[in-house]
Amino acid sequence: MFSQKGNLKSHVLTHTKEKPHACEICNKTFSKKGNLMAHVQTHTKEKPYVCDICNKAFPNQNRFRRHLLTHTEEKPYACGICNKTCSQKGNLKIHLLMHTKEKPHACEICNKMFSAQGNLKAHLLTHTKQKPYACEVCNKAFSQQAHLNGHLMTHTKQKPYACEVCNKAFSQKGNLKAHSMTHTKQKPYACEVCNKAFSQQGHLKSHLLTHTKQKPYACEVCNKAFSQQSNLKKHLMTHK
Repeated sequence: MFSQKGNLKSHVLTHTKEKPHACEICNKTFSKKGNLMAHVQTHTKEKPYVCDICNKAFPNQNRFRRHLLTHTEEKPYACGICNKTCSQKGNLKIHLLMHTKEKPHACEICNKMFSAQGNLKAHLLTHTKQKPYACEVCNKAFSQQAHLNGHLMTHTKQKPYACEVCNKAFSQKGNLKAHSMTHTKQKPYACEVCNKAFSQQGHLKSHLLTHTKQKPYACEVCNKAFSQQSNLKKHLMTHK
């Protein structure tokens, strides 16, 4: 039941798939006028909703409200399968795809599939070689904001991710996950050539080079090449 006639009309459009509200700039259409108004701000670059805590600005009230939850640490959206809670409804939807194994977003270049559109966008930068996120300290650039955030920890020396088993701390969450495998003895990354298994994907990639005979790591002093970066580092000591 709907308390207002206008709400009922808007709801009916979700069934008819009609989108009567068109953007005058790019002709994109929407079923609701509110969605059109929010979209128009992507053209005008207006961001009238500003967070009092961190000064981050947003083009519409919905995104602003979702952002506020990151400060209050409220997580009102719970997964019915594993009880994990999320601060945003969209994040819960993405999380649910981990259970269903659905990956509806495909890369048009290499056909790799992703569960979240944001992950696809980040992946596309690996094809374009764009690295729009630059470190203000050393100017090193990254294709993803998350990678930049992790890199910044190397300057601040912060290590906020601690192992619950041995208390070893890491600057990046991914490094903690890889480390945790040393305690569980899990080796989820298996070589398709010889079936040797590894706890980290990076170790598997290095191992694959032993099959392809590639040696991408070359010594700048004598040009001797190695399949693994660690072997190159050992070799460099012979020149000192």
